[in-house]
Amino acid sequence: MAEKKETATEVETKVDAHTEPQEQVNPEQFLADFNWHNYEEGIDPVEDTKLEEFEKLVAENFVDTLNDEVVQGEVIHISDRDAIIDINAKSEGVISLNEFRYNPGLKVGDKVEVLIDIREDATGQLVLSHRKARIIKAWDRVNNAHDTGEIVNGFVKCRTKGGMIVDVFGIEAFLPGSQIDVKPIRDYDQYVNKTMEFKVVKINHEFKNVVVSHKALIEADIEIQKKEIIGQLEKGQVLEGTVKNITSYGVFMDLGGVDGLIHITDLSWSRINHPSETVELDEKLNVVILDFDENKSRIQLGLKQLSKHPWEALKEDLKVGDNVKGKVVVIADYGAFIEVAEGVEGLIHVSEMSWSTHLRSAQDFVTVGDEIEAQILTLDREERKMSLGIKQLSQDPWTDITAKYPLSSKHTGVVRNFTNFGVFVELEEGIDGLIYISDLSWTKKIKHPSEFCAVGDKLEVIVLELDVEGRKLSLGHKQTTENPWNVYEKDFALDTSHKGKIEEIVDKGATVVFNEDIVAFIPSRHLEKEDGTKLKKGEESEFKIIEFNKEFKRVVASHTAIFREEEAKIVKQAVKKAEAAAAEAKPTLGDANDALQALKDKMDGKA
Repeated sequence: MAEKKETATEVETKVDAHTEPQEQVNPEQFLADFNWHNYEEGIDPVEDTKLEEFEKLVAENFVDTLNDEVVQGEVIHISDRDAIIDINAKSEGVISLNEFRYNPGLKVGDKVEVLIDIREDATGQLVLSHRKARIIKAWDRVNNAHDTGEIVNGFVKCRTKGGMIVDVFGIEAFLPGSQIDVKPIRDYDQYVNKTMEFKVVKINHEFKNVVVSHKALIEADIEIQKKEIIGQLEKGQVLEGTVKNITSYGVFMDLGGVDGLIHITDLSWSRINHPSETVELDEKLNVVILDFDENKSRIQLGLKQLSKHPWEALKEDLKVGDNVKGKVVVIADYGAFIEVAEGVEGLIHVSEMSWSTHLRSAQDFVTVGDEIEAQILTLDREERKMSLGIKQLSQDPWTDITAKYPLSSKHTGVVRNFTNFGVFVELEEGIDGLIYISDLSWTKKIKHPSEFCAVGDKLEVIVLELDVEGRKLSLGHKQTTENPWNVYEKDFALDTSHKGKIEEIVDKGATVVFNEDIVAFIPSRHLEKEDGTKLKKGEESEFKIIEFNKEFKRVVASHTAIFREEEAKIVKQAVKKAEAAAAEAKPTLGDANDALQALKDKMDGKA
């Protein structure tokens, strides 16, 4: 590059040697008239002073086409496809008109910024780029705006995921949705194709990303207003605000640069499920300041406080015992809240929903939204509390209990609940009775009532006991049938024999089933058979009853006793025969003693 410049300088200086010293050298005319052949052959020498003067003129008048500097050029001609630009170089440059689409009014004589794209193409033409020049200059301006905080204009081109695309100096910048305004934006399309003011808040040079914000400009103005408003805040002060945001727990209000929160409980004297039932977005409301922190950055507002409390408007003649109508607004496990007037609620405890002593969930009686009638049980205007009851609207079923359910009377009830010790059976709404586990069956050994019946089953019962004052009713189910153990006491009397199969081998013995009610226990030593082995599970044999207890439903049997009894009979018969033979043969006393001892040993099981 230096060598090329030096050659041009020398050539122009040589031409100057043939001109008058006082005449100003024209670089373009010099190059046109210069004799390159004489200069290269050394025929026309050029003085050093002339070379220096020409080099200075070239530097002042010509653009160096080899650096990447953005220069300004002039449009000297426009064709159908290109624009010819003079940048004061050795030749004009050309730029495609596509790069000027943003400027359809381009005309000859306009000044434009360009960057040398190709110093010399195949046709020797200088190719320039206006687009690249704009980008370079745009980045310079964007960086400067970011460093100085300058406010820039941008054109909102379109929506994109999470925000908008903004044209700033020809660069596509990202405008996040959260940076459009201080309040949440629901319609992004309203900003498309609009020119707005922005601040450049972030630049990523590595990925060439620019982030701009319009919210930052608004916040700067709001901050000034905010300080003025905060300085004037007082508790009890009423201000006008705009609904900025609605959440499940409350409403955020814009008080003119300062945000405040109306909690859901401070929106209405009536109970509401969601704030949207009371207010709408962008709605203007008068609110009262309830409280704020020391810095006044958290402001608690109220809306319902601007109206009279409903309890103060409650009828003066309303008293305990009166019937009122209302709507169920909330249901809890312990009861239901009834709105008898706007903002006035009463509680119906679950115990006041039914005459039944067996408590259930309030949801079994009412649902949210039900219109019901109830009786006022307590009324405290100072504490603003009211308790109601609905069972009082019907007759207490225990009033004539002795007539409807006398002792030993038989009825049918529905199983409602279990306890470890029995079953609650409902005879009618409000009349519950308890069947103790011992009164469920004559024969079955029940560990828990759920083994015998299920909730919802119908059972026949007998009234065993009735406590009117305590509102308690004792029932029995097994008493509806005859006790089968009265019959079993005869059928399975002591020493009676029965056939059965070993059901299970248990600790210290086994069990044998004689029928669906009688399961007898066989001690281990009574499982022994005549051959010395023991009965096994599933083995069928004959057993003798050796114990029967009707009260405790206990039956004990023995297999061994069967063949021991036969053996004893045989021994007795043998003794009688031996005695008769001895009497006839008159044996000696020693012989008789030996025979008797042998029989005795056999009876004892030693033979």
